[in-house]
Amino acid sequence: MDDFKHKTFMRLAPAFLRLAAAYLLRLTAPAALLSLAACGSGPDDPTFSTGRALTGARPGSFKSTEATELAQNFSIHGVDVSKYQGDPDWMAVHEGGVQFAYIKATEGGDRVDPKFLRNWAGAKAAGLPHGAYHFVYWCRPWQEQMAWFEKNVPAERDALPPVLDVEATPTSPTCRRHLQRDETLQEMKGMLVEMERFYGKKPVIYTTVDFHEAILYDNALPEYPMWIRSTKQRPSAKYGDRNWHFWQYQSDGWVKGIPTRVDRNAFYGDTKDWQAWLNTNGFAQK
Repeated sequence: MDDFKHKTFMRLAPAFLRLAAAYLLRLTAPAALLSLAACGSGPDDPTFSTGRALTGARPGSFKSTEATELAQNFSIHGVDVSKYQGDPDWMAVHEGGVQFAYIKATEGGDRVDPKFLRNWAGAKAAGLPHGAYHFVYWCRPWQEQMAWFEKNVPAERDALPPVLDVEATPTSPTCRRHLQRDETLQEMKGMLVEMERFYGKKPVIYTTVDFHEAILYDNALPEYPMWIRSTKQRPSAKYGDRNWHFWQYQSDGWVKGIPTRVDRNAFYGDTKDWQAWLNTNGFAQK
């Protein structure tokens, strides 16, 4: 190689290498993300879309985690609310980019969230896909709890499937029951069957890491859609290869139209998957 060619090559090499590296990164990034997700043997594949700001978010400080970083790669985001979120402006929530909302309705056999009816009517008026959830109180017969939920939550064709919120409550001052797996699964099955009978839709199970590890391990109740909580790590880090439909990835989010911090959730799928799920469950978007 003569001196001119050598000098020219040395001058152009850094730029060439940068271009080559960028090209290779573009080719390999999706595979790398998929490979990283597969490390935990869980369905974390975040390749539905490219990374971007969380849909519907508004300015506000929150702790960045592996969960919030991975969640940016999912297309469909929603919130879950209760009385603690005050009085959301549901039109602003929807127009801000939030695509669904789950609303606390009842707890046990005698408690109704005081904001439920307002939130239900507001989300409906805004055209936002919405559903209700029941928080299980383990010291009340499940039949009474389902009767209470059905009394307070209307059976509407365009509502999302109901949710059974199952969590361990070891610090409850009124319920010291130690949950046995077989008995608990039997009670859960009774509630889920009743929800499906009354509302005509396959209900969703919401669960936390500790409850899943104690009761729902080994893929228990696989016939029901699963909504998991993991606000620090990717789902597979805590749930292994458990399939899920919804992922609660943040507890301190800020969303347009909601005056307080709020739980944020992602749907497993892209916009076509979401629309198909809505259609299956009777929600026709306007």
